[in-house]
Amino acid sequence: MLRRLDCVLEATKPAVLAEYAKQQKAGLNPEPFLLRKAGQSFYNTSPLDMKKLMGDQDHIGENLYSYIQAFSPAVRDIFERFDFYTQVDRLAKSGLLYQVAEKFSNFDLHPEKVSNSQMGLVFEELIRKFAEISNETAGEHFTPREVIRLMVNLLFIEDDKVLTKSGVVRTIYDPTAGTGGMLSIAGEYLEEHNPRARLSMFGQELNDESYAICKADMLIKGQDVANIVAGNTLSEDGHPHRKFDYMLFNPPFGVEWKKVEKEIRKEYETQGFNGRFGPGLPRVSDGSLLFLLHLISKMRPAVDGGSRFGIVLNGSPLFTGGAGSGESEIRRYVLENDLVEAIIGLPTDMFYNTGISTYVWILSNRKPAQGDRDGNTPWMPQPNVPHQARSATSAADPRKRCGIAPCRRTSKRGWYSRPGRARNPPLPILSKPFAVISTAEFWLTVSPAPTATSAVMTSSLPSPAKGAASAPPATHAAWPRPRPI
Repeated sequence: MLRRLDCVLEATKPAVLAEYAKQQKAGLNPEPFLLRKAGQSFYNTSPLDMKKLMGDQDHIGENLYSYIQAFSPAVRDIFERFDFYTQVDRLAKSGLLYQVAEKFSNFDLHPEKVSNSQMGLVFEELIRKFAEISNETAGEHFTPREVIRLMVNLLFIEDDKVLTKSGVVRTIYDPTAGTGGMLSIAGEYLEEHNPRARLSMFGQELNDESYAICKADMLIKGQDVANIVAGNTLSEDGHPHRKFDYMLFNPPFGVEWKKVEKEIRKEYETQGFNGRFGPGLPRVSDGSLLFLLHLISKMRPAVDGGSRFGIVLNGSPLFTGGAGSGESEIRRYVLENDLVEAIIGLPTDMFYNTGISTYVWILSNRKPAQGDRDGNTPWMPQPNVPHQARSATSAADPRKRCGIAPCRRTSKRGWYSRPGRARNPPLPILSKPFAVISTAEFWLTVSPAPTATSAVMTSSLPSPAKGAASAPPATHAAWPRPRPI
């Protein structure tokens, strides 16, 4: 990372040093002038660079410290979060500091040679290897790019008309930003489709090293690094009064929130629905639904344009908790307020170190009028059917082709996801039928009304009986063929 920053500043270094000397003589705060000369959101006032550091082997440690301290405050914070000085001391004591620094000084990481997206891939590969070696909790540090691209596509797919306008500015937020991969890919997607649009990125991250990488990435991309905040999202909201147009994130799976239980319960009891956790609190052993409620609190009101967000979760938030439990009340709140657009099952083995089932939830408060979504027959994905079996089924029934089984109606009020379990369904009763988006190995099938995108997924739906009629209802006679995302 140090070599990358060094290469980015190389072209403007002489101008920055001249401006720094000029402003010092004038007795003025040099920072705004230096930022303008550097053409970046950071600068360095040392006459040294990585190449010059190699000219004094005996004082490499002291010179390296001096070079780091000459960076702007935002960059110094990055290296402090990395615990960089401890690593330098360790290398110096073992006699390896000069050799390591020399190796990196020979890498050409100028933006003309290595783009921001390519540097992102470098970071991603290092993080993936680190996660494999340390056997971290699945999804805690790294989200595969295939999953992020799917989420970004689903997030922006309804807003083509708005996002293709010249000069459009939108905000996006990741409360568990990690190394910034989700924010970066969302920005790349929008730039690819509309270079004249701007996506302002906001985030928060608990892990110091991940935060440092994310902040460095935002620096290179020209984003305001003040929008990336360090800290625990659940106990100390880094953006307490902000609402966002888009949000996406991958919280840690099945991680308890006991360490911040006091702060969360205090907010729940004193603020209720004026705070973030009004609908209820899940069990302490899994905080996934707390992150879901946090994002709901960040949605713009529908009258102000509303918001859409995507979140990656394991199966626990779908099924845990009996009727009246915190989990059940949170799900009820989400469904009764008609926020769910889709819950999409991903193939297993998508995340490193685990083969657990994962799901992408898409939520929005800017859906079309309710009448536009009425009359759709509800169908539900059947993710336990192997992909090979789905591919081999009859092409006459598109529901079979995508592994979708019909859901039986068990109540006059709505539809249950598990027939015969009316007393304690895994999801609350739905007041109206709804249509489905389902995926089979990243193939997307949409019901005839493209805007009708609500879905619920379960893992134990019965297969149609042998010999039963398999033709879809008349309203689905013209189902489109699956298309890749």
